[in-house]
Formats: sequence, C-alpha cells, structure tokens
Amino acid sequence: MVTLSHYLVFSALLFSVGLFGMLRRKNILMLFFSTEIMLNAINVAFVATAHALKNIDGQIFALFMIAVAAAEVAVGLGLVILWHRKHKSLDIDTLARMRG
Repeated sequence: MVTLSHYLVFSALLFSVGLFGMLRRKNILMLFFSTEIMLNAINVAFVATAHALKNIDGQIFALFMIAVAAAEVAVGLGLVILWHRKHKSLDIDTLARMRG
C-alpha cells in the first residue's frame, strides 16, 4: 500500500534532483528543465496531500501551477532561442556578462 509519506518522500527526492540541477548546470536550457522538475515535485506533493485529506483544493492548485509552468516554458524557450541566435551559446556565464 502506497501511503502519503511515500509520495512526499518521492516529491522531496524529485525536488532535490531539480535543485541539484539548478546549482550544478551552466546551460540555460538545463536550468529551465531543472525548474520544471522542481515544479512537478511540488505538484506531486499537492495532489498527494489533497488526496489524503479528501480535499480537491490541492489538485486545483496543481492544475493552476501546470498552466503557469507551461506559460513560463513558452516564454523562457523563446528567450533562450533569441539568446542563442544572438550569442551562439547557451552558457550561463555569457548571460552574467550582459550587465551594464
């Protein structure tokens, strides 16, 4: 039997993988992927908690987060494509040099 604690541990592990990806990668595209992994981990926690409490609010909030994440990906990937066309690189260090 899979309990709420199993889902929450899975969610924590998934969030940790995404956080590790955010801290270790230097590629802008991989940063977006890591962000999506972390958002999905939060969604798993919301849905599992909502199911355990017999409440639909967590599922509705997770659905809202999925819609926001899809919009974030659409805008973010557009910016990444423009950045790659201009600078011919997706390295995060080139983005840091853009200041000023």
